[in-house]
Amino acid sequence: MPDGKNLVLVASKGGFPKHPAWFHNLRAHPLTYVQVGAERRRVRARVATAAERPRLWDEADALWPGYADYRARTDREIPLVVLEPA
Repeated sequence: MPDGKNLVLVASKGGFPKHPAWFHNLRAHPLTYVQVGAERRRVRARVATAAERPRLWDEADALWPGYADYRARTDREIPLVVLEPA
């Protein structure tokens, strides 16, 4: 989802007990590219801070209410990944 100049990804994996593989890939290699429509962007991935999480979850839940179900299904903290312009 857009967040100002950033994009935010929800590493929910449908509430599965483990993080999705792409999350581990971004943690290992945070400098990457993302394509939005016809635009290819260079970005740096980072996990949202504790201070950012409540606001970002509110926005994510408004975008797709199913995320609340995913959080209820798992004991893990579902990461929110912020993609910042690099």
